[in-house]
Parts: sequence; structure tokens; C-alpha cells
Amino acid sequence: MKKQNVGGQAVIEGVMMQSKNYRAIAVRKSNGKIELKKERIKSWVQDKKIDKIPFLRGAFVLFETMIQGMKSLNYSSEFFMEDDEEEEDAIDRFLKKIFKDKANDAIMAVSLILAMVISVGLFVLIPTTISGFFSGIIKNNIVLNLIEGIIRISILILYMLGISKNEDIKRTFMYHGAEHKAIYCYENELELTVENAKKFTTLHPRCGTNFLFIVMATSIILFSFFGWPNIFARIVMRIICIPIVAGISYEIIKFLGKYNNILSKIVAYPGMMLQKITTKEPNDEQLEVAIKALKAVI
Repeated sequence: MKKQNVGGQAVIEGVMMQSKNYRAIAVRKSNGKIELKKERIKSWVQDKKIDKIPFLRGAFVLFETMIQGMKSLNYSSEFFMEDDEEEEDAIDRFLKKIFKDKANDAIMAVSLILAMVISVGLFVLIPTTISGFFSGIIKNNIVLNLIEGIIRISILILYMLGISKNEDIKRTFMYHGAEHKAIYCYENELELTVENAKKFTTLHPRCGTNFLFIVMATSIILFSFFGWPNIFARIVMRIICIPIVAGISYEIIKFLGKYNNILSKIVAYPGMMLQKITTKEPNDEQLEVAIKALKAVI
């Protein structure tokens, strides 16, 4: 078979894998059995040929990936909900009353919007506000943007370190490591077995963690061209530029996945080091889950 580009994502007690045409989610249930769901990908980004347009495609691919990622997480969570004792909060009850059979889609949309609002607050509002205090003593726009970028990256690292202390998140990070090891095994054209996958590192250059760091670094460079206006203008400008930053970062990630030279290794290095937080060494059972999902899409 022709080797394909594959990617994935850790979910609750499982792994989602995706190739060009298929997506599969493998989840280890409480009884020890692996539940596998496979589906053919329906992508409006591919249908509209947007994925063929460099720099423009990044923002669209990112948005579609976020939606599919949330759907995969929701699917995996369903296996661990207590049907009889689950307590719905007021928002869930309200949405189900209004949207009825479309309630799950509405809940996901609200979750996505809430996540985006929190992200803007954490990575736009707070960094640019704090760095604004330095504008009275520092008049160099590039230095001010660099300070803002350092604050943004620091918040990201502290956030990752904070959530990594949670036991459930630790297990998800172990599945993240299993995903990377399985993909490495496939990329090196070895038989997809637990023993073969165990040989590889949990750090991968095309990881979403790498993408996050590249977004941060790209934003520092891009925002430096816009000077240092008032705080309102800075916030609006940074929000408007999110698709541009995503587009540039996406092309860099594709470059890192395509080439393995000194330049690609230098660019990938900071994000690879961040993966030491977001990936953990998986056990054999977790590798088995990742391999099952991977086999399904290739």
C-alpha cells in the first residue's frame, strides 16, 4: 500500500487517527475491550479545494480540526458517563429544551465559543495588558512585542504544567505519546506492533504542541510590524490577525513534516521540548489502542 500522511489526537482513554480519507477513534472501555469507530472523512475544506491554497488553508484547516477534535472527545467521553446518575447542569438542560435532538451540536458550539473566548483572554488580553505597563519605560516597539510574546509563551507553559498535574490529563498525555509512537512506527515502515512502537520517542515534529509554539513565535514577528498602538487597537489587531498567524504556522508545520534537515530540526526544537509536558510514556495497552486506530485508517 502507498504510505499516507497520518495524524491523530489523544481522547479520553483512547486515540483518534486520521488519514486523507478516513478517521478512526479507538477507546479502551471500562471492561477492557477496545471500541473502534471508523468513518469516511467529509471535509468541506477538501471539497472546496481550500486545502490546496498555501497560507489561506491554515485557518480553515485549524477550525475544522478543532471541531472534529471536540467531536472525537465527546464520542470518547460517552463511554464513561453514568447514564442514571449523571447530573446535567442548567446550561445543558436549557440547550436540550430549546434545541431538542440538535442539543449535542448546540452544546459543542457553546463549548467551542467559550474555549475561543478563554483563549483570547489568556493569550491576547492578558499578555498585551501586562506588557503595556512597560511602554512607559521602553519605547522600542520590537522589544515591547517581544515582551508580550514571552508573557504569552510563559502562560502557555504554565497552563500545560498546571493541567499535567491532573491524573486524568496525565493518562490523556500517555495516549498522546502512544499516538506519536504508533505514527513513527508506520512512518519507518515497520510492522505495527506494540514491541516495534515502543522503540520510538513520544516527541513528533508535526504535533499540535509544536503548532501552538510556532503560532506564538509567528505572532511575535508579525505583530512587530504593527507598532505599539493603544491597548484597544492592539487587541483588535491581534484577533483580526489570528487567521494570518494560523495560515503561516500551518505552512511551517507542513515544512517540518516534509523535511528532516538542520533547519527543520532547529525550528521544531522548542515545540519538541514542550512535548515533554504534553506527552508521557504510554503502557502496552495504550499503544495497542493507538495501533488499532492507526490500522483502521491506513
